[in-house]
Amino acid sequence: MHLRRIELVDVRSYDRAALHLDPGVTVLVGRNAQGKTNLLEAVLRAATGGSHRVASDAPLVRAGADLGVIRCEVVTDEGRRRTIELEVGTGRRTRTKVDGQDVRRAADAAGVLRVVLFAPEDVAIVRGDPAERRRFLDDLLSQRRPAFAAARGEYERVLRQRNQLLKQARGLTGSAREGAGATLEVWTEQLVTHGTQLLAARIAAVRALAGPVDAAYRDLADRPEPVGLTYRSSTGVVIDGHAEVDERVPDPGPLADAMRTALAEVAHEEVQRGLTLVGPHRDELELSIGPLPARGYSSHGEAWSLALSLKLATEAVLAEVGDRPVVLLDDVFAELDVVRRGKLADACAAFDQVLVTAAVEEDVPLEGVRVDVTIDGGVSQLSVRGAVA
Repeated sequence: MHLRRIELVDVRSYDRAALHLDPGVTVLVGRNAQGKTNLLEAVLRAATGGSHRVASDAPLVRAGADLGVIRCEVVTDEGRRRTIELEVGTGRRTRTKVDGQDVRRAADAAGVLRVVLFAPEDVAIVRGDPAERRRFLDDLLSQRRPAFAAARGEYERVLRQRNQLLKQARGLTGSAREGAGATLEVWTEQLVTHGTQLLAARIAAVRALAGPVDAAYRDLADRPEPVGLTYRSSTGVVIDGHAEVDERVPDPGPLADAMRTALAEVAHEEVQRGLTLVGPHRDELELSIGPLPARGYSSHGEAWSLALSLKLATEAVLAEVGDRPVVLLDDVFAELDVVRRGKLADACAAFDQVLVTAAVEEDVPLEGVRVDVTIDGGVSQLSVRGAVA
């Protein structure tokens, strides 16, 4: 697919701006703090329902405005034109329209626009806490299968209710504690039901990613060390992404049994601590380069190359199901040496559409349209310069 047009009204540093885009490469060029990343953030928000920089929509609204508007027009791989429009504000519910019609939930807009974003913050996938890697898998799955986002929402709802009950049970005695225990069993079974769905989907994603990530890293980093992906569940299940399996999606039955068993083993400790200790919210995706774990042992260049390889592999995995995603690269080339820049440029040639930001135009060895991004009176301006061969 490709993003044909984006329009912003009172979003971040933009008063009113519109940009028509063609397939291929578009490079947004401008000094730092001109609004380049703000544009990519708006595209990501429309596509996935979230920002890679902030947790809420309030910072997306331009200072002094009540709400911001993001409008995107998309052309699918089959040539169908679709639209998505968001109204985001401070302290108000986001209003979402798909193809001109209001949708009840933001999740109903998932999949209209598909994107893969790589930004400097994504190095945290390699070097950060396990939550960063869980989020990476869940974001991939939410775009690949929009129903996954709803399943994750249900799991998180059940987890909150179960944790609340565990905290209450700590101070109960006698019949009250027995009653809480019976209720806890109900929530535990719901946790197993929804948690098994997440676990099976994540394992399938790891198996799908393992080969493409390894290939992308070897090419991008030009190094012989293999990259490994291992999913380590808090239930005790350990999955090697490179292991040969008959089916990519695992049988949920054994996963559910393992989760029930693990929860039973920590039941007493959970009540003491008032916290659910087993489930997808406590799982880990382990990344390794050669024999060493990437977290804590990778160099700056290795961490960057591996994080970028994970995102390049995401494009391949998403393209297996549905439209091919738009690739967004935020100030990536500046962090790479000449050899890796060339390798990334070769990879970009295979994508349908790429939007790139750069402070220095010469850092980007890609042919395509250049758009100058400047600040005038505190407001970002877009000026299409034309194609550069």
